[in-house]
Amino acid sequence: MARSGVRYEDVQRAIDELMAAGQAPSVQRIREALGTGSFTTISEHLREWRKRREENRDVPPPRGMPAALQELAESLWQQAQEGANEALAHYRREADERIAEAQQAVAASERRAEDAEQREAALSAHLTHTEARLNEQTSEFARLQAAHDAQQAEATREREARTRVEARLEERQAELEHQAQAHREAQEEKDATHRQLLSQEEQRHEAAEARLMGLLDEARQERQAAEKSHVARHERLEKRHEAAQAEQQALREALQEQQQHRRSEEQARLEAEATQAGLNEEISRLGAQQQDDRQALDRREARIEALEQQLEARLWSSLEKMQESQARLDAAAENASGPDEAGPESKEDADG
Repeated sequence: MARSGVRYEDVQRAIDELMAAGQAPSVQRIREALGTGSFTTISEHLREWRKRREENRDVPPPRGMPAALQELAESLWQQAQEGANEALAHYRREADERIAEAQQAVAASERRAEDAEQREAALSAHLTHTEARLNEQTSEFARLQAAHDAQQAEATREREARTRVEARLEERQAELEHQAQAHREAQEEKDATHRQLLSQEEQRHEAAEARLMGLLDEARQERQAAEKSHVARHERLEKRHEAAQAEQQALREALQEQQQHRRSEEQARLEAEATQAGLNEEISRLGAQQQDDRQALDRREARIEALEQQLEARLWSSLEKMQESQARLDAAAENASGPDEAGPESKEDADG
């Protein structure tokens, strides 16, 4: 059944215009003359027009001639009509078979077109689902990126804290070294003073042994007191050094914990980047699959259009053969009736 949009009268008017211009009507030419309409609808209207034209060919000639000529003409017309009907029946059967085959091909093409539309709808649904998944994955990636940025900021803060701890550690080490240097200088100064006193005592030994002995005892006592003071000061320095080492060890452990936390964050960042790479590969694969599906759909549409053109060519070839046969039959009928029509006119001239 013809689809709505282009009416039979529109197609008939376009056919009349084409025939008046000396052009054989075809689906393509009719569509160009109308400027609209589907090939299927125009083809169905064109078949209807051809059917009506063939039905009008079976109308007998008018009865406005003498009886004898009328009988002869009817006899010749009957003979020509029978021959034409036989030939026409043969061509009609052949045309009907070809039309049936063409209709089957059109039906198959329409089924394939419907299948293509269904597949296109399925592909569209798949594409919609894929886009939804892509949006979800994009949101997830944005969340991961935000978490990664937060981790980067936290890592930056930890690096700054580690830098401050290292600075404090360096300051503490410098202070300990300064204290050790001061302790060495004090000890050297003390030793120098002690050696100086000993030298003085030795110089005075000859002058006053008794006084030297007293001074020696006094020096020994002072030395013992100095040694005790030195030992006490050394112990204090050792304790401060041990406390500084304990604090340094604590700082090192805190630094190791921060480094471990930073490595965990780095691992999380690498995993997020791997996830993003997988998402990018999935997006590329889906884009390639979508392009392949669209190319397959375009190839199917091209095949359907080629089938429609082949169908039109086969239909017109059959019609042209039928028209040629009918033209030969009409010419044969005209040649057969020509001498008989001239006979009575010659007889009337002789009587006159």
